[in-house]
Amino acid sequence: MKFVDEAPISVQAGKGGNGCVSFRREKFIPKGGPDGGDGGDGGSVYLEGSESINTLIDYRFTRHYQAQNGQGGSSRNCTGAKGEDLILKVPVGTTAIDEDTGETLGDITEPGQRLMVVRGGFHGLGNTRYKSSTNQSPTQSKPGQPGESRNIKLELKVLADVGLLGLPNAGKSTFIRAVSAAKPKVADYPFTTLVPNLGVVKIENHRSFVIADIPGLIPGASDGAGLGTRFLKHLVRTQLMLHIVDMAPFDDSDPAENMQAIANELEQFSPGLAERDRWLVLNKLDLIPEEEREARCQDVVDRLQWTGPVYKIAAISQEGTFPLCGDIMKYIEERRQRAEEDEDFAQQIQAEREQVEAEAREHIEMLRERRRQLRELEDEDDDDDDYDVEVVYVRE
Repeated sequence: MKFVDEAPISVQAGKGGNGCVSFRREKFIPKGGPDGGDGGDGGSVYLEGSESINTLIDYRFTRHYQAQNGQGGSSRNCTGAKGEDLILKVPVGTTAIDEDTGETLGDITEPGQRLMVVRGGFHGLGNTRYKSSTNQSPTQSKPGQPGESRNIKLELKVLADVGLLGLPNAGKSTFIRAVSAAKPKVADYPFTTLVPNLGVVKIENHRSFVIADIPGLIPGASDGAGLGTRFLKHLVRTQLMLHIVDMAPFDDSDPAENMQAIANELEQFSPGLAERDRWLVLNKLDLIPEEEREARCQDVVDRLQWTGPVYKIAAISQEGTFPLCGDIMKYIEERRQRAEEDEDFAQQIQAEREQVEAEAREHIEMLRERRRQLRELEDEDDDDDDYDVEVVYVRE
């Protein structure tokens, strides 16, 4: 199945039913009064989180959704039926954004959670509502109100506690296979990972976290090179990033320079995301002679002037992975506990996330606009070529 993490759709709520103008007309009952009923409310449109869906691909083919209109009222004070609500199933981790205003309508973070994106129109009133001592035969009624409509952009961001960052073939997929039950594809060529993969790392009963493996970055990704920064937005919801560095690259490149190149791409994509807690994980130590490992790892740390946590692992043999996962679990639990006890810290986390989301969205839109302009220039060049043909006649 194709992985689709963005989809623009339009939603229209149902119109409220009109009120009815009617008068009671029965045999042997003189001077029957008004008996026009109210209309029914229009149906609303909701998003609902579902664990059985992991992509927005269905919304790429159907773009327009409308809830049912409410029925009009009728005589004998009968109220019209309410329009049925329209429930759109979306993956957990979906954000709804109003494309016209840029307002974030809400996030779907749990299965079964519902978010109303447009409200149905209010019902109209029948003429019975206007009856009074001075107006015993009202002929007025009120029509139903139109339902709300919106152009919405659905954005899917995977719900993970930890995100993996690094060059292609740094060993991110191998690491997630080593510490979880996830089985992403592993191969010896770049861009083996084409879509984000999730794995659940279980430390012990009732202690686990989710880790996300996103496609690798390359230098120039912030300008659209390779797979670009399209999937970096999936790191927005993570609490911690692990920067996986290949200590024995097949092209004999410098691990320190490789790490710094990706850090620069991250900074250009989102300064807020670059400031998030990040641990350095030096991978593939099994390919380095044992007597050289410590010196080469220390050389990379010194040249990077790295002051954060450093872990030395060999993911393929699971060497050093279990202590790393234990420290991650401890970090996540302490962070969660602090957020529960300190309201200011919880608000700070929310503000940082909103900042990163805004930066990511702005950067991606900038890249799209740049690609659009390039396509337009290419089309103009193709059109001009049709008129640049020079015909030369030669008399023999």
